[in-house]
Amino acid sequence: MVSKEQRQRHLARAKHERQQQRREEARARAKQRNALIGAVVAVLVVAGGGTWIATAMNDDDKKSDAANAADNPAMEPTPEQTNPAPKTCAAPAPGDVVPQTFPSAPPMTVDPKAAYEMVLKTTCGDITIALDAAKAPKTVNSFNFLAEKKYFDHTSCHRLTTGGMAVLQCGDPTASGSGGPGYEFEDENLTGATYPAGTVAMANSGPGTNGSQFFLVKEASTLPPKYTPFGRITGGMEVLDKIVAAGTANMSSDGPPHENVVLNTVTVTKKP
Repeated sequence: MVSKEQRQRHLARAKHERQQQRREEARARAKQRNALIGAVVAVLVVAGGGTWIATAMNDDDKKSDAANAADNPAMEPTPEQTNPAPKTCAAPAPGDVVPQTFPSAPPMTVDPKAAYEMVLKTTCGDITIALDAAKAPKTVNSFNFLAEKKYFDHTSCHRLTTGGMAVLQCGDPTASGSGGPGYEFEDENLTGATYPAGTVAMANSGPGTNGSQFFLVKEASTLPPKYTPFGRITGGMEVLDKIVAAGTANMSSDGPPHENVVLNTVTVTKKP
């Protein structure tokens, strides 16, 4: 006959084994999540789908935490971390995002033989970009059009990725990762495309789905040639360095930047 003391020891051991198993499962999921975030493209710049991967795995971790808490009432799920570092960028300029969508891509107005420059006046400093109208005319034409419409003004750069690469993603007025101008256009300049530090390229959700979202590369990336490179940073690289160094708001390798990065204005000009 099993004594009360033996039964209690058996139950305690069984509970401990369940908790250990759940911790191991959580560690395995965390390892898988970090490998996905740090290794490949989807978590980086796919405008909507990449976010789902990280979110789904985080949900599994929360379920595991809840199960452990049920076994041990004194244990509570770990809250999401918050970056405690002070924010150093300036307050956004007065003004609000003006939601705009357009029925189709704009007619071609830029000269592919001319030089164009885009200036991002951000809350963290100015970033100057030389646009490549010769190799990506439709992309440069779209940015010229949207900048004239003040489409980007007062919008937030909504995503920072630092796992295995370092890029800042902007250009979504909704700051959700799924916003766009209402039209899409085909990829350009992909043959042999590489993404060294200072590259500016289009974010997308698959071939031919370019809209308004773009990303700035801080460190050379081994991305495959699937994202239209259309410019390079010629001034203000230190601004991007500062944003990346501050990390994400939730202290993960992929999430909203800790700094409040707002595009006060975006302008495109044709160089003499």
